[in-house]
Formats: sequence, structure tokens, C-alpha cells
Amino acid sequence: MRHADSPLPQGAIVEEEVPLTLMELCQACHASQEYVIAWVFEGALEPVGVMPQDWRFTGPSLRRAKLALWLSRDLEVNPPGVALALDLFDEIAALEARLERFGLR
Repeated sequence: MRHADSPLPQGAIVEEEVPLTLMELCQACHASQEYVIAWVFEGALEPVGVMPQDWRFTGPSLRRAKLALWLSRDLEVNPPGVALALDLFDEIAALEARLERFGLR
């Protein structure tokens, strides 16, 4: 198990319960700090902490950051569009879960 303050080794498997720093999140999802900071300010990612040097990201943030990177790089979606798309993906997942609960899916 990795200590929260130790550097993330190349090719490491990230444990979802261990919070990641800004740098570690960038390394894990192969995104620049500029991308991640923009996603945070647009509401696409919600770290714990006030200042970027204090931010900690959870496992769900890593999954969202990877999706945000795909939207940004491959589809050329701007940061506000990334935040909107991620919110819509969350809504779709919630609706699909409700349909399953009702046996409609």
C-alpha cells in the first residue's frame, strides 16, 4: 500500500481509497496540471482542499479525470463542455440505475 505523500511510481496501480495529490492525479491520468486545474474550476472535478497544493483527489476523481482528458484531447471539448458532459454522463448512469431498479432494463 502506498503512503499518501510518497511519489507515484511509473505504471503503478492506483488504489481508490488513497487520495492523490494534484501531481499524482496528473501522472495517473496523463493530463497536464493546466487541464486538471481548469476542470476543477469548471466543476468537473471536486478535490478536497482549498489551494491546488493542498488538493486531494479520490478514486472517482481519477475516473472522471481520465474521461475528461478523452473529451478534451480526442474530442476537443473545452473545460466548460467537459464539466457539462461529465454531469450528463452522471445523470445517464443514475437514470439507468433507476430503470434497473424498476426492472425496465
